Amino acid sequence: MTNDNKNNNDTTGVQSSFSYTLLRMVITAVSHIPFGVLYVLSDIIFFPLYYVVRYRRKVVRKNLVESFPEKNLNEIVALEKKFYHSFIDIALESCKMMTISHDEIRRHISFSNVECANAMLRQGTSVGLFMGHFGNWEWVASLALWLWNGALASQIYHRLRNPAMDRLMKQMRERFGSVCVEMHDTVRFVRDGLNDERPYIIGFIADQSPKLRESKHFVDFLNHSTPVLTGSEKVMKRYGYQAVFLGVRRVKRGYYECTITPLHPNAPELPDFELTRLYFEKLEEEIKQNPELYLWTHNRFKHARELETE
Repeated sequence: MTNDNKNNNDTTGVQSSFSYTLLRMVITAVSHIPFGVLYVLSDIIFFPLYYVVRYRRKVVRKNLVESFPEKNLNEIVALEKKFYHSFIDIALESCKMMTISHDEIRRHISFSNVECANAMLRQGTSVGLFMGHFGNWEWVASLALWLWNGALASQIYHRLRNPAMDRLMKQMRERFGSVCVEMHDTVRFVRDGLNDERPYIIGFIADQSPKLRESKHFVDFLNHSTPVLTGSEKVMKRYGYQAVFLGVRRVKRGYYECTITPLHPNAPELPDFELTRLYFEKLEEEIKQNPELYLWTHNRFKHARELETE
């Protein structure tokens, strides 16, 4: 290695370490803010973010208009504003994961029918938990606190571009006892788990948009013929996982109730792509009930096709 390359690597390492330290200090400071004050801060942030910065407003408006053609413009704008309020709440709530205690997080997000998953795990059956970017999906990492302690809880995640933020988010997600698995390592992780005596429960946020070259299977989702990821289904069927869906309801600001329900009594025996269809059907039902809780800032339908009409 030349001296120039060594110096560049040293500089990059110092910058990364500084970014990590600074981000950790900021997130830790926010995490100590009482919930009541946190939501006052959220309301203050809403105005510049929505009216001045206009963060991804065009994407959000396009997604809402196309997903809810039955709504008029006034209804869309009202929904749009409710979404941004929720979006900021969730961002600030997620910072709480840095320092919140196990007892407190259990008070703020609860899981009903968790015995559905625990019964499968106690029988030695591994479980795939399907969910969407809905409600506070980051807090769902605390599900590990509600599970049978003989199982290994894990979650698939997509590596963030910012290494410092990626490192911090991984640390916060794992504070409650689950293991983070980078998306590209999913198959290796599951395959290695065959030698583990413990059953696994793996969380999949499977509503992300695939790359154009990977857009091979489409489902009807929110008034779009939408390309979807099918890797989660393939992994679960190949390795005999049972599938459950995690529904989320916001009881009030800062409080969520999640419900676990089976997607099918025998997921490995389903025809190809049927499990994926069932997942998106459940997710759409959930979104239509409380659309402001879905993550509309992503260009989810950029590769969608027009729905065929008779």
